[in-house]
Amino acid sequence: MSEHQQLYDFHLSAEQEQRAYELHERSIVIDLLFQGPLSPGVIPPHISDQLKQESEPLKDDPLAYSAFPAKKLRQMSVSGELEPFKEEWYRSGITAGNRELDLSTPEAMITSMGEIQEQFDRFDWLIKALSASDIRSAKAHGLKAGIVTAQDPAGIGTNLELLEALHRYGLRVLQLTYNNQNAIASGCMELANGGVSNFGMTFIRKLNELGIVVDTSHCGKQTTLDACRLSDKPVIASHTGAEAIYPHRRCKSDEELRAIAATGGVIGVFAMPWFVHGDPQATTIDHVLDHIDYIVSLVGTDHVAIGTDWPMSDVSWSLVYFKEHIAPKLGFAKGDGPSTELIHGFEQYGLFVNFTRGLVARGYSDEQVSNIIGGNWLRVFEQVWGR
Repeated sequence: MSEHQQLYDFHLSAEQEQRAYELHERSIVIDLLFQGPLSPGVIPPHISDQLKQESEPLKDDPLAYSAFPAKKLRQMSVSGELEPFKEEWYRSGITAGNRELDLSTPEAMITSMGEIQEQFDRFDWLIKALSASDIRSAKAHGLKAGIVTAQDPAGIGTNLELLEALHRYGLRVLQLTYNNQNAIASGCMELANGGVSNFGMTFIRKLNELGIVVDTSHCGKQTTLDACRLSDKPVIASHTGAEAIYPHRRCKSDEELRAIAATGGVIGVFAMPWFVHGDPQATTIDHVLDHIDYIVSLVGTDHVAIGTDWPMSDVSWSLVYFKEHIAPKLGFAKGDGPSTELIHGFEQYGLFVNFTRGLVARGYSDEQVSNIIGGNWLRVFEQVWGR
């Protein structure tokens, strides 16, 4: 199926289509929870079959079995065996997307630092974004920028010197907690809703001092509100939704959305079928745009952006296994988490232009569209990292 055949039907006129494509082409486009550029739909079937055979010896170790395909795909990408890695990123029009560190344990930290750095070292078209100007430069020179981020800081513990070292490596966005309780704060799946700890206050001050963006995506309500009160710099939620549109614990209340916006921060809306609409099998990009529209109506166009978080750079059979065997151990509710459901209209990253087309269809101006698809993130980066 060609990309044109997969384009979501927004009933745009020929003039609107041209406007959307030209706007997408000239804008800096940023996805701040960029699991791509690969996705199950662009990985050749024979590669998926090959990975299933190679992973069979690991079946007695569920975590290793589940993680093997994605790890192997990363290796194949940097070795040049998977051409879709570059092709799909360029087809998407995404200027900058995050490269996610795993900071959950010291061992994972070392491994993921090596894996991410290998991408920057091997790909002459991918640069590490240490300042906002790096992203602007990437756009100007036809390159792509990787933003080093992390979601689970558990492996840092209370070691602020380690946090400083991670910043020197390139860490620029850090979530305070991932679903559950840690030394810093309470996650969104913690019933106690404990907020930011005493150490967490110190941690947030250190993030501000270093120039690392405070991310509250998987944080509980009180943690989000506390972070917005304590941070001297803009606070974000890189990937979430509006609770008023779909009442899921991964979505934010109006109070949280207003608090984030009041810091000068930005709310990134995700494209995860289980978190934006009641029927994951029938979730479309229009449902994602409903969340964007709602947040715009609440806090304005300067405070909303995109952090898709889906689809994954993985194969379908592995994602199904993850959902059934791994996700419940990570704090996901039953039925949630990565599987084969996809947003209709965003089945792969090469279709990212559908966000731009959808915003045009909903009547946003060129400036508003450009800000939502990247400009708002860039503004926060300039304020926190420096120009």
